[in-house]
Amino acid sequence: MTEIAVLTPDPNETAFADLWPVVLERLRTALAGDGITATPTPWTAHVDEADALAGYPLVLPLLAWGYHTQPARWMQACTAWREAGVALANPADVLAWNSDKRYLQRFAECGIAIPPTTWTERVSAADLDAAFDATGAAQLIVKPTVSGGAWKTLRVRRGDALDDAPEGAAMIQPYLDTIETAGETSLLFFGGRLSHVVNKRPVAGEFRIQVQYGGVYTALDAAPAGALALAEQVFAAIDSPLLYARIDTVPDADGRWVLMEAELIEPDFYLGAHPQAGATFARAVRTWLEERGGR
Repeated sequence: MTEIAVLTPDPNETAFADLWPVVLERLRTALAGDGITATPTPWTAHVDEADALAGYPLVLPLLAWGYHTQPARWMQACTAWREAGVALANPADVLAWNSDKRYLQRFAECGIAIPPTTWTERVSAADLDAAFDATGAAQLIVKPTVSGGAWKTLRVRRGDALDDAPEGAAMIQPYLDTIETAGETSLLFFGGRLSHVVNKRPVAGEFRIQVQYGGVYTALDAAPAGALALAEQVFAAIDSPLLYARIDTVPDADGRWVLMEAELIEPDFYLGAHPQAGATFARAVRTWLEERGGR
């Protein structure tokens, strides 16, 4: 058996305490089927030095959930891992830039379609008024640029109070009603190849599609052509080797596919909705190890 490491949440992180062990078990079972043992270790145990990770032929940050609540430590860890040459996949540089959603602004400059977005260092009522005026939207989504799992994400109408607004850098986008009708479609790639596609829809009255908010996940037989073309644009804009990627897409009111997220750090692969994909991921990991001499 080949032993690799999987980074897990800070032991003091309680937000995902019931969820991440289930996801970990799915990953471990899938990898074991290809002769790979996945040893869990909290990412926060390796912030100051990386010696304990350096001995693994591969370190997967797939369960470093909650890093967004400690962004300074996360960036410190990414620097330490890069400087120590830890065999991370995805690479430490990718983990660093992908942790701040302002990367979407760079993608947009490359011609990748994203929802109209206002970027601000601190949300104000004036920012919201300007976004309502510019987009004509009835509702807006406000979220921190460093976030995860809909953390501190709000849906607001004109005139709503800002008592719970994110502190610090944030993004403001029109709320896309198509989330409720068409859902968000995630394309999962392993080793640069499309593995599977999952559609996610919120329950009635909810706008968040995460499972902790009741989101309903359904495996699709194929990727919508527009979503796949968008994902290919995203890959073309990334100059790094990627073991895995989850590209989250939504059609706007005009049917144009737009990028919501390129999840390259700790995406759930939705193996609960598509169990067979676990074996596909395990093969991609095995190939990654063999190509780098880490059998």
